[in-house]
Amino acid sequence: MVRFIPAEELKHSYAVFGHFYTVEISRNNVVQCRSVLEIVEQSQAPETMSALCQRTPDAVFIMMNPGSSKPLVEVNNRVDVKDLSQLPISLVPTKPDTTQYQVMRMMHYCHWRHVRVLNLSDLRCSKSGEFFKQFQGLEAAASFDSHSVFSLKRKKELAAKLTTDKTMAVVCAWGVSTELDPLIERCTSSLINGRTIKGLLKEGTTNKFLHPLPSLQKQKIAWVNRMVAQCRRDTKPPSLLLASLP
Repeated sequence: MVRFIPAEELKHSYAVFGHFYTVEISRNNVVQCRSVLEIVEQSQAPETMSALCQRTPDAVFIMMNPGSSKPLVEVNNRVDVKDLSQLPISLVPTKPDTTQYQVMRMMHYCHWRHVRVLNLSDLRCSKSGEFFKQFQGLEAAASFDSHSVFSLKRKKELAAKLTTDKTMAVVCAWGVSTELDPLIERCTSSLINGRTIKGLLKEGTTNKFLHPLPSLQKQKIAWVNRMVAQCRRDTKPPSLLLASLP
């Protein structure tokens, strides 16, 4: 069993940068988003944010949505919905949340220096119930599916963030709610065949991966231990070969 590293210790070891933006869907409908998060060892922090965007990370995590992560500086990235795919990435220092500390614990024990975090949806909403209502409402009423980087409209952006390196691990950790089914389907149909897919599947499912931050502390510790053990192995478990992937 690995030691559960305290958050205070992790803060001194890793730097976090995110791309935050605001989408104007209509005059009275504006939503707050984050498209990507880069977590790097302090020693690996780049001189320029554009250099970080161009790096190939050690792993890409795919989770549900950005949650409570916030920029540490003022951000003024407002874009009209029709221009979203043209919005350049502008990373800023970001306050990590408790889920990201779980990722840092994995980074420490797997000797990863750089992890990129993507989400099924860019919508910033810390309460899952409210998030489900928000994305379902936006897609039904405004036909706005570009809140997800896995939307066909953002195919070029996704390809750049996943990179062409098929040896890079993709860690799925978006949770087990059935409300996510349309977003999960969109994601899995976009992943490139041959990717190394890792994650902890809920028993009896093929696409519901346990979230890094369960409610009980012993479950948080167990998630880190199981994921570290899985990612240290040279081969991926047969149960994680997603038959639904093209």
